[in-house]
Amino acid sequence: MKTLVTGGGGFLGRAIVEQLLARGDQVRSFGRGEYPELTALGVEVMRGDVRDAEKVSKACAGMDCVFHVAAIAGIGGPWSRFYEANVVGTQNVIEVCRKQGVPRLVFTSSPSVTFAGSDQCGINERQMVPDLVWLEKNRCHYSRSKALAEAAVLAANSVELATCALRPHLIWGPRDQHLIPRLIARAQSGRLRRVGDGTNKVDIIYIDNAASAHLQAANALALENSPVRGNAYFLSQGEPVNCWAWIDEVLALANLPPVKKSISFRQALRVGAICEAVYALLRTTREPPMSRFLAWQLASSHWFDISAARRDFGYEPRVSTAEGMHRLGEWLSRRRKR
Repeated sequence: MKTLVTGGGGFLGRAIVEQLLARGDQVRSFGRGEYPELTALGVEVMRGDVRDAEKVSKACAGMDCVFHVAAIAGIGGPWSRFYEANVVGTQNVIEVCRKQGVPRLVFTSSPSVTFAGSDQCGINERQMVPDLVWLEKNRCHYSRSKALAEAAVLAANSVELATCALRPHLIWGPRDQHLIPRLIARAQSGRLRRVGDGTNKVDIIYIDNAASAHLQAANALALENSPVRGNAYFLSQGEPVNCWAWIDEVLALANLPPVKKSISFRQALRVGAICEAVYALLRTTREPPMSRFLAWQLASSHWFDISAARRDFGYEPRVSTAEGMHRLGEWLSRRRKR
């Protein structure tokens, strides 16, 4: 089968690419970098930006399935940056898939599209995306843009183009260049603070599990009258963890002490509002150390019912959290020895 992975050089994108190659697919990657490591694996690497409809068209030509993973993530920068990459870019992918006759499209979304400032404990996909005004007021351009993009993907589902959206939460594992390194860097600099009372539970998902779910969902889309078509799915390890206890475990793997300093949720909200104002004034795309949305996320519980993914396309977290942490520890150890 011929498959395209947008953002194939990224953390999740590369894991999807490798699993597609392992099952014998002919794989093309589309992204802004050159990624010689993908070329060495036998991947056809096409360089471009999802905002460029013409280049997206060339990348999608002849494909049997598109995995749209590419996105701008983070909590910093203007709305236009997120809108153009995540919304306009996704609209380009949808339109090109239609014109090129691509039969399947799997979109990588985010559970944060359902977050509206309160605990989420065991919710399922019937939880609606919140009023986007809340996300705008709390300056989460990423979640707002992903909510708009997800809605467009699901609305595009048809007989000709089968679509679905997957919402993996807190992807982690070896080769991560964002979540784990940032936690470690903040801890090493003494800037990591526990937000809230430290009792909140969150879902996490190991990288290989997140990738395999994408392949399973794509397989299900090929089935006529599949329940996966036109739907969104939460993905996780199937069992939430205490957010701050898990962070301490990650730090221990890096030979760092646990988080000792803390800040109240209300203090974090105030700091976040100030940071947002200062960074907006500076017109920078750099990540602020805190935002209102990040304060909400770090202090609240958000874990999800994944029974729909299990039922509709057979998802199971094949790599346990314990095994994933073991693999992460080995990777961190190798990095320290370099």
